Amino acid sequence: MTTSELTPPQAKVDAAGKGGPDGTGRRRLLGAGKQLHAGPVTYIVLAVFALVSLAPLLWTVVAASRTNQRLSETPPPLWVGGNLFKNLETAWEEAGLGTAMLNSTIVASTITVGTVLFSTLAGFAFAKLRFKFSNVLLLLTIGTMMIPPQLAVVPLYLWMSELGWSNQLQTVVLPTLVSAFGTFFMRQYLVQALPSELIEAARVDGASSLRVVWHVVFPAARPAMAVLGLLTFVMAWNDFLWPIIALNQQNPTVQVALNSLGTGYVPDQAVIMAGALLGTLPLLIAFLLFGRQIVGGIMQGAIKG
Repeated sequence: MTTSELTPPQAKVDAAGKGGPDGTGRRRLLGAGKQLHAGPVTYIVLAVFALVSLAPLLWTVVAASRTNQRLSETPPPLWVGGNLFKNLETAWEEAGLGTAMLNSTIVASTITVGTVLFSTLAGFAFAKLRFKFSNVLLLLTIGTMMIPPQLAVVPLYLWMSELGWSNQLQTVVLPTLVSAFGTFFMRQYLVQALPSELIEAARVDGASSLRVVWHVVFPAARPAMAVLGLLTFVMAWNDFLWPIIALNQQNPTVQVALNSLGTGYVPDQAVIMAGALLGTLPLLIAFLLFGRQIVGGIMQGAIKG
């Protein structure tokens, strides 16, 4: 059967498969489904990058398992010692990490939920809704990211003091419930990932604005929400500048509590490293538990895009 006797769709498929007299198009189609296999050089490069990335964590474990005297010697130790659990216990008791862990969990979780929720709603409004001065408001939102946060410390502290919230967790939570970066991030994602036809179809079916957000916007934005949630939780957990100003050692977060380990004429570096290891473990556990879902959501969003 010749190409002229085929129907137009069949002719296109046959022509795309042949490609030319030498059959290069057919070979491209046959090779498109093959998986790419990494060579030994790729594995070596990945192993080097993995070791470099893990080096700080490995050194923290090694230093936390030694004595302060051994850490000051040359050459430094390169393997785990026998004082790990003793130093962990000392750091836990001296820094009061029990209360600090609970406070950091409450603060980081609340900030994460609030930032993801409000940023998604604001990003959807800037991406798909039409209202006056939307571009101006978006530029103002982005412009706030250029202001150094240190400039807001004094007026923010005075404001929290007037509200009577000194040394309370809401002092740390309230100023960071909304993120300009999160709003811009979600806006950029929803512009491409959320077709306007879906919103129009939901409106035609009689869906209210709340139902459109719940059943259309949130499912489409789930991959970006997962990424933003992870970044926000890590930043809130590791935040030090504002909590050290707003809180005291009686009601600290983890980073504020760890600051007390560095006091004294000769700080015990092994105990400090043990405290840093304890403060890092919740982040590692969270990523181990939810990392696959987060990466899967990212890949799902990339495939949809």
